[in-house]
Amino acid sequence: MISILNNLWVNYLGPLLQRPKRQQVAALCYRGKGDGKEVLLITSRGTGRWIIPKGWPIRGKNGPQSAMQEAWEEAGVREGTENPDAIGSYTYDKRQASGWSFPVETMVYPFAVDALEDEFPEVAERERKWVSADDAANLVQEPELKTILRNI
Repeated sequence: MISILNNLWVNYLGPLLQRPKRQQVAALCYRGKGDGKEVLLITSRGTGRWIIPKGWPIRGKNGPQSAMQEAWEEAGVREGTENPDAIGSYTYDKRQASGWSFPVETMVYPFAVDALEDEFPEVAERERKWVSADDAANLVQEPELKTILRNI
């Protein structure tokens, strides 16, 4: 009987109940070159853990444009050179205030940062800091993002 129920779940019910991952975009903001390259990290609003700027795609903007908008709002990145191609993606579970979570796949777009502003929309809600790519990889929690950071 257990075998029949397992077969029913694996082949029929499970796929019907699993939702596809929602999509977000992220800006991997960096400055410098070679061994001197640094990555901009910010804190999340909810838990205060270190992340890169990210958010939902914005209607009327493509992936890199949406990611750049998030970098402005969350980290004060005003000027940067965008790359139209994602350098990878990472997944995480987005937690809701209700306690539920859902899977999110986040496309990562690199930006060479030219200027940061001291005043930006979420300045009072986040911290930001420049760190080496290796240090950034050690500070973030998502394994796939750690790999992206170690490979830039």
